[in-house]
Amino acid sequence: MAGHSKWANIQHRKGRQDEKRGKIWTRIIREITVAARAGGGDLSANPRLRLAVDKAKAANMPADRIKYNIDKATGNAEGLTYEEIRYEGYGIGGAAIMIDTMTDNRVRTVAEVRHAFSKHGGNMGTEGSVVFQFKHCGQLIFAPGTSEDKVMEVALEAGADDVVTDDDGAVEVLTAPADFEAVKNALEAAGLIPEVAGVTMRPENTIELTGDDAARMQKLLDVLEDLDDTQEVYHNAAL
Repeated sequence: MAGHSKWANIQHRKGRQDEKRGKIWTRIIREITVAARAGGGDLSANPRLRLAVDKAKAANMPADRIKYNIDKATGNAEGLTYEEIRYEGYGIGGAAIMIDTMTDNRVRTVAEVRHAFSKHGGNMGTEGSVVFQFKHCGQLIFAPGTSEDKVMEVALEAGADDVVTDDDGAVEVLTAPADFEAVKNALEAAGLIPEVAGVTMRPENTIELTGDDAARMQKLLDVLEDLDDTQEVYHNAAL
């Protein structure tokens, strides 16, 4: 199955994340906190916490800091209580956007999200307005040049739903959220290390944007990603 080219977008985003490591750590600590409070501090019994810890390690967060935040969350220590809220809307050319946030002040967060949309050419939508355009799934993306046959053999044997080859040669493995860890572990055991791996909201279809429209859309996405309460931004624009 062929897919759209997304490698350039991935590299762009990784570059921006490397520039803002402090903010990335803040987001991961929030995720660790919420996951540990909801499901406990035992990694073997808490898949969401395992994924958050994997993100922390990938972002080079020290092990003692990871442990401290798990202990703090599960020990009911005094601290902020975060609420998870998803916002939906439309960007340039009608492209769908979803923003997952964690906030201790929903009034502040919704105002910031609405302001970002209105200032940069988008429109904030109502709950459910675009979520149907995305699929909740596990996603692992391998760099162009990776053996598609080897990825497919290992992934499908481990329970993956599909293997997609993008236009630029990147190989994408899709799984049910519950099967993500098993598939990831099988691929890594076979020496296949993904560039991107996580449980995500993957667009079912994409909207191609070029030139000025692509630049305006990227600006809107950058502003939304830079909001303090943003955890993830999903969209269906092919820039």
